[in-house]
Amino acid sequence: MIRLDSAVAERYIQLVFPLTHQQSMNFLTHLECSVCGDRHSPHEAQTVCRSCGKSLLARYDLEKARQALKKETLKREKSSLWKYFPLLPVEHEENIVSLGETITPLVRLKAFGASEVWMKDEGQLPTGSFKARGLGMAISKAKELGIKSVCIPSAGNAAGASSAYSARAGLECHVFLPEDTPQMNIKECKAYGADVHLVPGNISDAAKAMNELRKEKKNWFDVSTLKEPYRLEGKKTMGYELAEQMEWDLPDIIIYPTGGGTGLIGMWKAFDEMEKLGWIGSKRPKMVSVQSAGCAPIVKAFEEKKKESEFWQRASTVASGLRVPKAFADYLILDAIYKSAGCAVSVTDSEIVDSVHELAHKEGLLICPEGAATYVAFKKLVQSGFVRKNDRIVLFNTASGSKYPEVV
Repeated sequence: MIRLDSAVAERYIQLVFPLTHQQSMNFLTHLECSVCGDRHSPHEAQTVCRSCGKSLLARYDLEKARQALKKETLKREKSSLWKYFPLLPVEHEENIVSLGETITPLVRLKAFGASEVWMKDEGQLPTGSFKARGLGMAISKAKELGIKSVCIPSAGNAAGASSAYSARAGLECHVFLPEDTPQMNIKECKAYGADVHLVPGNISDAAKAMNELRKEKKNWFDVSTLKEPYRLEGKKTMGYELAEQMEWDLPDIIIYPTGGGTGLIGMWKAFDEMEKLGWIGSKRPKMVSVQSAGCAPIVKAFEEKKKESEFWQRASTVASGLRVPKAFADYLILDAIYKSAGCAVSVTDSEIVDSVHELAHKEGLLICPEGAATYVAFKKLVQSGFVRKNDRIVLFNTASGSKYPEVV
């Protein structure tokens, strides 16, 4: 019998059984308030900080993780966001609720010739949008915590993802949608068996209606954007994926459509974690937030150099995912923009619709209006000089264009 010392044995396990070995570990330690720093347990249902009411962030023992995890082994693991399991908040694999989340492609846009302009196409995830990341994670953690019923206000795609993953997990799901939500979103929620409430107004009005009813339904757990800690952890996997796809050399600029802003905040968190893991250096992309001119609270706050946004009155846009009058964690969105030397840009609905058709015609990509907004913003930033000739740019398409027949 050949005997191996512990270090050699550990290396052998990592090489031969990388997925099983790494996924058996989990480095979650606690939840931390994004403002006051108070700590909370990740082993009981938590929404916002009990001390100050702000967003909670999942924290990990990154020093131990740095010793145990090697980025080189990731390529041998399955093509799924769950490959990052040790750095995600679900602590036991049997609680993972999955619909086959894949690593989304990074598609180079050929219209720009030698320039490195890429689009990360989140429309290829289950339920046809990037919301599968956040809600898949939130519902998995809800299952782990023994939660039986969830509720969510949504502009559309988040409700669809919440409904689908709840159906998969056997949870009740109550969704509150504006009455003018795209019909595809409403119909898919009903198909998944969700309890659907249509509310006059926008997502803020839907949230108010939900919270009123939630006072009576004591067992409903709120999975609103950044009003629970785990959707953010699903969205941060976009940052891990992007770094791995670009060989751990982050792009110069990330252009991201911003409603609630979970993805932008999540990627910024992922970059910080990866640096502490020793997987990347201190270089960061400039983070660009894109909104519709009909609902641009982050853009207005950025232009006025404020740390928080103001509620946007009479919000209106063809890009339903951007119709968020005030993001709950706007202070985290703006913080990432400022720290990265990024910016915030607004685009018009007519520009968005034109770009949906332009990208379909020129690139063969049928994308959502929110994704098209990033393309418009990119062209504006080229004209303004913010984008330089040799910059490597990544645009995010957040959903499949087939979910927006009215716009197409």
